[in-house]
Amino acid sequence: MCQVDEDYHEPLQRAEVPSVSKKCVKCKEGTAAVVIRAGDAFCRGCFKEYFIHKFRAVLGKHRVLYPGEKVLLAVSGGPSSCSMLSQVQEGLSENAHKKLRFLPGIVFIDEGGAVGRSVEDRRRTAAELQAVFKATGFPFLVVPLEQVLDLPSSVVAAAASPSERAAGAYKAAVGHFIQSEGVGVTLEREETAAADVQESSTHLLQQLIGSATTLTAREDLLNTLRQHLLVHTARTEGYSKVMLGDTCTRLAVKLLSSISLGRGAQLAQDTGFSDSRYGDITLVRPMRDYSAKEIAYYNRMFCVPSVFIPSLDTKTADKSSIQRLTESFVTRLQADFPSTVSTIYRTSEKLQTCKSSSTADHCDRCLLCMCALDTAAENASAFQATLISEQLSQTKAPGATSAAIPRQNPAPLEPEFTAATGQCCSSGGGEDCGKAVGGAGCCSCATGPESTGLRSLLCYSCQLTIRDMSSVERLPHYILSEAQRRQRRSQMREEIGEFLLDEGD
Repeated sequence: MCQVDEDYHEPLQRAEVPSVSKKCVKCKEGTAAVVIRAGDAFCRGCFKEYFIHKFRAVLGKHRVLYPGEKVLLAVSGGPSSCSMLSQVQEGLSENAHKKLRFLPGIVFIDEGGAVGRSVEDRRRTAAELQAVFKATGFPFLVVPLEQVLDLPSSVVAAAASPSERAAGAYKAAVGHFIQSEGVGVTLEREETAAADVQESSTHLLQQLIGSATTLTAREDLLNTLRQHLLVHTARTEGYSKVMLGDTCTRLAVKLLSSISLGRGAQLAQDTGFSDSRYGDITLVRPMRDYSAKEIAYYNRMFCVPSVFIPSLDTKTADKSSIQRLTESFVTRLQADFPSTVSTIYRTSEKLQTCKSSSTADHCDRCLLCMCALDTAAENASAFQATLISEQLSQTKAPGATSAAIPRQNPAPLEPEFTAATGQCCSSGGGEDCGKAVGGAGCCSCATGPESTGLRSLLCYSCQLTIRDMSSVERLPHYILSEAQRRQRRSQMREEIGEFLLDEGD
């Protein structure tokens, strides 16, 4: 209790904060060179051993990559994918303790055309990455994103997945690979540099990306096109697996942003270790146990080269897109609470894909992301309520005109409700197409019958992306042709539905 005559002039004593040990927590001898988390201080040698062991452990735990299998490494030039390339190179070296047994190849998707980079900058970046790829000795491909405009429609048609292998198939494959190793399994070195891209193709790609009115939709659309091109490249070059460089930090951001974008049903495939939505091609994420901090330390300490390439969200504000806002939120929260990323990441590990999603029919998959459709909801659901509200907001009263309804702002509320040319499709001939009356929309409008039929083939999240596009006619031909094929098939099924037998019969 305070007293009147008590003396308060004594100096205050600061409580001593326990400092991190200067010795390595593993070998107890070396001087700590890096502190990953509080109490986890490693010397240089132990940190390298810990980093390499984590990469080998995640591959050995899941046993997805079989010996002798061709694996395509998707390298974007960033720190994570370049670190993944370094780990594969380390695991295939002669001095490796547990040598990796798959056959790697490298692919780089040049997205400079979508971002608006000049031809000189794109060539300079490709030359820097080619120097890195040649040093590894692996075959590599440099593919411009403009090639996505000429893909076949089979890209968005799920191929037959390989049959499940027996329990002892992995050990048998290892034994067979070891026996054949004496004969010599060589990896042909093929170098395919970036082909000259026509200016018209770059212009069409920029129009496609620019047709999305929001940065959120542009990033989502670019990610979808990139994944389609990766899968097509893997199929044409004979690869059965594609390695992605998604880190724990990136997956934590992706989980929260995917929920915000309505991709809750696809979280297990978007953030899991393996993703088999494309059937014959499996996407794997071996870097998902690494944080961005660990990769930055490793690349700096062991001189792993990387190339900075600007993207759509480079130098943008935090609130420019949902993905950018989520990234800013997670990174700032991680600075004050170091367990934020790991907590979100551990939550994603518990997610699983339902059997109906993994074995869904080809026509029951989304046309863009190739995940199972999540739009088959009951009438009394939030999804149906959203659709009804959207339909009512687009419907006009019969006989009503724009002049009969006074509005304070004559400009259109949404750019997607306007034709791509800013007027009716047949207004050049002095006539109206007649579809604008009654709320049907102009035939060249993004919300016209073509867009409505296309959106019925998409999941909820991809529907939001298409809704933010000014015109669906700018989509690549392989997507539109596959959409028409599915619509014709669905219409034919409805016509002969009375003569079809149920599955139970």
